[in-house]
Amino acid sequence: MADRKPEDWLREEYFVLLPQVRRVVQNLETRVRHELLPLTVHLKNFERIVITSGSKDCESAIDTLRRAQGESKVFDPNRGGTYTLTDLRDLAGVRVLAFPRTRWIEANDLLRAVFSSWESRPMQDPLSKSILVHKYNGYCSSTDQIRAELQISPMLIGQFLDIEHSAIYKPSPELEGAKPMMRDHTNAVFSALQAFDAELERLMQERNST
Repeated sequence: MADRKPEDWLREEYFVLLPQVRRVVQNLETRVRHELLPLTVHLKNFERIVITSGSKDCESAIDTLRRAQGESKVFDPNRGGTYTLTDLRDLAGVRVLAFPRTRWIEANDLLRAVFSSWESRPMQDPLSKSILVHKYNGYCSSTDQIRAELQISPMLIGQFLDIEHSAIYKPSPELEGAKPMMRDHTNAVFSALQAFDAELERLMQERNST
């Protein structure tokens, strides 16, 4: 089996780990839903808190690990089975989308208190350096092998990131290399969405004070 590539070892490992990954997803989603009940049961008609969960598929997990290999971004064929998917921070994950901004802040405050030991790796606005999305990584009680990621995002930014991720971060061949050319436009969208949330919040506070 000396001719096996690192990808072959990783595909085998993925399906060995998969039952644990699924338990982590279920464990984390259940915990998050429970902790957010004080918010979700009191939402107003226009407010939203959406909780989704999932795990990386096999090839996505391998691609993520490959991209982490420094400047080369390729696996060393001589290392064989020394690579492991347990190095990934986000093999399993739960995402919380909240609207408006006040609900996002409240959701983060509640969950950060519960997952205080988890590593914080927020996504920042490239221009203002303000936090766009809170991201936390750590282990659930069901296993100490699989690290999970908890994302808490303003709904508008989270939905835009879904589009940006599929069109630019993981593009189809016709959009290969578009990320640098779209950087200014992407930053402009972030600024506009944050401005919308901030103005809506200001108007709500103004109405509530009258």
